[in-house]
Amino acid sequence: MVRAAGRTAFGAAVALALLTGGCGSIGLTPVTYPDSTVPCPAGLPGWKLEVLDRRVRREGSEGVQALVEQSIRKSFPGCQWDSAAGAGAGRVQIEIHRFAASQDGNTWEAAADWSVLASDASGRTLTEFEATEEVSRPNYRGSNNEKEALREAFDRAIRRTLAGLRAVPSAAVFRLPRRTAPGRAQFTRLRGGVASPSAAASSAPRSRSASEKGLERFSHSRGLEVL
Repeated sequence: MVRAAGRTAFGAAVALALLTGGCGSIGLTPVTYPDSTVPCPAGLPGWKLEVLDRRVRREGSEGVQALVEQSIRKSFPGCQWDSAAGAGAGRVQIEIHRFAASQDGNTWEAAADWSVLASDASGRTLTEFEATEEVSRPNYRGSNNEKEALREAFDRAIRRTLAGLRAVPSAAVFRLPRRTAPGRAQFTRLRGGVASPSAAASSAPRSRSASEKGLERFSHSRGLEVL
C-alpha cells in the first residue's frame, strides 16, 4: 500500500511538471560512455539515429533531443552516423515519453523514460526495450536539486540505453549460412555382379528400433531466435 501510494504521488508530480511546461534540459550536458570492445552496435559500420519527442508538452524539445542524440553518438565513436553511415546502415529510433523533474515537499522527483528500437537495413528488428529511470532526491539547501535529480535520471537512462545497444549480437549472426554442395554418394562396388554380404547389409534399409520410434529427427538446424 505504501509503495503504491508513493508511485501514485510520483506520477502525479511528474505529470504536473509536464503539464506546466516541463524543464527541458535545464542546462544538462551530454554524457558519454565509450567502450573499446563495442565501438559500434552489432558490428555494423554505421547507424541512422532518430530521436522523437513524444511527451505531452514539448517545451525545450530540440534541446532534449540533442542531449540524447549526442550522448548516444559520442558513446559509439567507431560508428558512422546518419548521412555518413551508408546504404547498409542500421536504424536506431528513440521515443521520449518523460523527461522532467518536479518538487514534492522536501523531495525532488525526476524521470527519464524512453523506448528504443534498433533494426537492420532491411527493417528487421534487432532489439527493442524500454529505458526508464526514476530518481528521488532530497531538497538540499544551496543546491540546484531540480537539475541534479534530472541529471541522475538521465545518466541512468543513457547507461541503460547503451547497455541494450551493446548487447545486440554481431550482424554476422543474423546472416544465413552458405549453401554447401551435396556430398558424393557412396556406392557399393559389385564384384562379378554380386554384392558382398557386408555391402548388402549396409545398403539395405535399416528398420527403426523401438527406442528410435519416439524420437523426432531434424534435417536442418534450427534458426536463431532474436531476443
